[in-house]
Amino acid sequence: MKKMFALIAVALMFAAPAFSQDAPDTPTDAEAVEQAAEATDSTALAADTTVADSGVTVADTPPVEPADLAPAEDVKEVLSLHQEVKKNFIEGNATFMSFVLICLIFGLALAIERIIYLNMATTNSKKLLEEVEVAMEKGGVAAAQDVCRNTPGPVASIFTQGLDRSSGDYAEVAKAIEDYGSVEMSKLERGLSWISLFISLAPMLGFMGTVIGMIGAFNDIAEANTINASIVAGGIKVALITTVSGLIVAIILQIFYNYILSKIDSIVLDMEEASMDLVDLLYQRKLQGK
Repeated sequence: MKKMFALIAVALMFAAPAFSQDAPDTPTDAEAVEQAAEATDSTALAADTTVADSGVTVADTPPVEPADLAPAEDVKEVLSLHQEVKKNFIEGNATFMSFVLICLIFGLALAIERIIYLNMATTNSKKLLEEVEVAMEKGGVAAAQDVCRNTPGPVASIFTQGLDRSSGDYAEVAKAIEDYGSVEMSKLERGLSWISLFISLAPMLGFMGTVIGMIGAFNDIAEANTINASIVAGGIKVALITTVSGLIVAIILQIFYNYILSKIDSIVLDMEEASMDLVDLLYQRKLQGK
């Protein structure tokens, strides 16, 4: 028995250092699982505490999507000139804009008709006078009248009337040319009063749209019982668009009107000079006995 206890004691003495070397300094698997669970609980507790302090619950927090990270840039629509004019026409109260447009259409139609007529009425008076003189040398007054009838323009018409009175004295021929010159001048100025009317009427219609737009804006303020930019913006926009449209129409027609007046003045001056030359020609031929 004593030998048996001695063997057991010796075996225990050799086994103790082996157990001490095999035992790790780190915790066992069970202890590691325990420590991980405690760390998770502490993290969750800290997160709950932060959310609770901010007053926002996890359920109320919206998910963050990639599109929300970068704000989208506003894309401004670029309109062509035709689309811009159409948009402003619709927004500027179609009633008044229609009247302004009518003024522009009729004014331009009359202006273009006058320009075409005046260009056709322009004559090379010096060349015509030379042809009349040559015709009178060859075939007399009748041949000269044929040349004038085949030539368009008020100068040729005045020459025709002067040749009809060629048998009279100097004062009679001058009076006939002067009277018919007034008739031709009135023909050149035909339609100018209507163009002038449209020039005056277009801005007036625009200003009327302005006044009505402002009245509508103040009515909106009275109904809302407050002053707000969004309330009066619509009425003010209508007022400004109609005013600008009327002024643009008036400016365009005024340019054509002044061009027509300058053209008429040029033709009238040419008529007066050519008439004086014709009277002098007839008077010289009469002095020569022809």
